[in-house]
Amino acid sequence: MDDFQSQLDAFSQQVEEELREGALSFPTVFDLSLRIKKLADDPDSSLNDITAAVRAEPVLAAKVIRMANTLSMNPYRGEITGLPQAIGRIGLSTLRCLAFAVAAEQVARDHRSRQMRLIATGLWMHSVDVASWACAFAHHLGRRDADAAMLAGLVLDIGQFFLLARAARYPALEGDMGRFAEAVAVWDDPVRGAILEDFGMPEVIIDACTSDPIAITAWPPVALNDVLHLATLAAETPNPFDSLLGIQNRPELRDASLGEVGASEFETLVAEARETRLELISAVSD
Repeated sequence: MDDFQSQLDAFSQQVEEELREGALSFPTVFDLSLRIKKLADDPDSSLNDITAAVRAEPVLAAKVIRMANTLSMNPYRGEITGLPQAIGRIGLSTLRCLAFAVAAEQVARDHRSRQMRLIATGLWMHSVDVASWACAFAHHLGRRDADAAMLAGLVLDIGQFFLLARAARYPALEGDMGRFAEAVAVWDDPVRGAILEDFGMPEVIIDACTSDPIAITAWPPVALNDVLHLATLAAETPNPFDSLLGIQNRPELRDASLGEVGASEFETLVAEARETRLELISAVSD
């Protein structure tokens, strides 16, 4: 048995055991997300407590202030410079989005393998792309769940981030990225579901991230998973694992998913939401 296969077997066995025992071992980079989540969920936490946790993470603090000054969050454009005011402006749900974004970005930057780091960076860029479209679409559709749409977009590929982080223990896996992508495809859904449950994500987020894409037969889209599906169709940065597996977001597949009326409305929505999406991408990724 070659090194790749033996390490792939060990990798798969470890993931399977953690899922079976209900005890996923999170990489340390996700500690920030879990810490912010606990503070946000604790009714006894004060704004001072949350601000102190965010201030201790300079990258997160900068993203919070940048997000608070986007047009979608601050339409009257009075500049926000204080962290407590910025947290109050964006809300705890968006704060959790940004905390996860920082963790995912850290996975992309810190992977020891150059090849895996490139995949992680591509996955990070794709996630930000999807999340920004989802939030922008929700805003332009007049929905009240734009923050939930952004969060759903960011965590849609959380299983793949987890598997990438776990792969650092198995360096031979980078020897055949196509076969590694096949393994990720096998474990992505169950790992995503387990992580979302462990993170205590709202049921609407879990439903949106675990629902199979369906044709949108009415406009505007009703469910959050429909908005998330539109965001995946609009994303201009491909998921690197899809690319490795030869999966492409071809126009004919998009049109078949949306139908004739939906395809036309979708193009209009994309044009209207593009500027908001670009501003959100800048706030999350800079």
